[in-house]
Amino acid sequence: MNKEIADIINGADTRDWKTIQVDFGDELLDIDVPENCEILAMPSMPCLVDSGEAIAQALNQPIGSPTISDIIQSKGKPADELTVCITVSDITRPAPYKGENGLLLPLLGLIEKTGVKREKIVIVIGNGMHRHSTLKERIYMYGQEVVDNYRIVDHDCEDDDSMVLAAQTKRGTQVHLNKIFYESDVKIITGLVESHFMAGASGGRKAVCPALVNTKTIQFFHSVQVLEDPKATNLILAGNPCHEEALEVAQTVGIDFLVNVTLDKRLCMTGVFAGALEEAHLAAYEAMKRSVMIPVAQPFDIVLTHAGYVGRNHYQAVKAAVNAMPAVRDNGLIVMLANNVDVEPIGSQEYKTFLHLFKILGPDGYNNVLEHPDWIFTKDQWEPEMWGKPFRKVGMDGLIYCSPQIPKEHYDIIPGPSGYDVIEDDVNFESHKEKATAMLQNSVTFAVHHPRFEGQLPTIAYIEEGPYAVPMARE
Repeated sequence: MNKEIADIINGADTRDWKTIQVDFGDELLDIDVPENCEILAMPSMPCLVDSGEAIAQALNQPIGSPTISDIIQSKGKPADELTVCITVSDITRPAPYKGENGLLLPLLGLIEKTGVKREKIVIVIGNGMHRHSTLKERIYMYGQEVVDNYRIVDHDCEDDDSMVLAAQTKRGTQVHLNKIFYESDVKIITGLVESHFMAGASGGRKAVCPALVNTKTIQFFHSVQVLEDPKATNLILAGNPCHEEALEVAQTVGIDFLVNVTLDKRLCMTGVFAGALEEAHLAAYEAMKRSVMIPVAQPFDIVLTHAGYVGRNHYQAVKAAVNAMPAVRDNGLIVMLANNVDVEPIGSQEYKTFLHLFKILGPDGYNNVLEHPDWIFTKDQWEPEMWGKPFRKVGMDGLIYCSPQIPKEHYDIIPGPSGYDVIEDDVNFESHKEKATAMLQNSVTFAVHHPRFEGQLPTIAYIEEGPYAVPMARE
């Protein structure tokens, strides 16, 4: 920590500050903030009293679709000869799959009850461009019973032999799809519906594109042209090119049945929606939309947020930064806490390379590279582009990123100040929680007394649900 920052932190008078609790994985950090700090919280949504019963009801009374039993009977051959593929989310999404009150066991039981043989059911993990799952992650996500008794396969976006050219969209996109999924007689997609900073909402069609396609297929979906479109943002579906491309890909492939859920701030199930691709997903989207919007009268000088469950690495944490943008004023400050517990706490090697390039060139210079006619579209190029959005708003020194899992020397490739800038080098912390608390507390203290506010008391807000909340300007 340099002397200027140390002097600001050590000289700050925080005696009248209040204490709030900030999410850090399964734990809460006690952080002192000024009395004027506003808490931006999502409306409270009731948890389902009996999620198992709600799942059964959704499966038996689908939205805009025949039941699974009727779908299987309509396939024109005996049930015991049919192949069924179910696509599931990977570890980056807290979809409630495991256990009797989770999605998978009731769904699998219903399928087998129709006469489909267990050995003809395949669960494909819709990794999209993410890494393969580990055994530990599979057990955590889907449960030991499912892992032990069903075939589970990771989708690999870079394995051409596992793909098939399935279709072509109106835009001319060639859809290279997971071969197991495409060749199955019955195609079922599952997932979580929450706000999404590119596609408007997660779930639905995203379980196919980008979850089950190759890098070439999502070239338009993740292009600069699409991601810089003002409608490619949270909670917007109509006119959103990202949503429209993914939906067309899914429609072109053909989906037999969808099962989506919504969750509250504590990842408790609030709704189950099953049935047709568009109708069931839209019902989930409407329910989710009501629960995540937070009206903001005026943007704040400082916004404190956290990366939530999804922010398992720096790659995923960008969602929280983008979602904080409507709440922070131009040239304000964002202070973010991230629990980067992934085996790759920053992200893939490709992402780290692009992130370093972004840090060197800045947001506009980086986009200029991606838009050059000789540039070859490459996996993970899009996430640094998304980081460019909040950095344009607050400046390259306006976002303080606090993650204790990332070693200090690795911050050389990460843009913006870090939590290491506000703690002493010679302090030994006993846990990630203790280190995260020191990083975040000192970052908040420094931000409130930052020179850019010229001695004036800045306005400040804490986004309680981090990446799951969507602050919006009050109309």
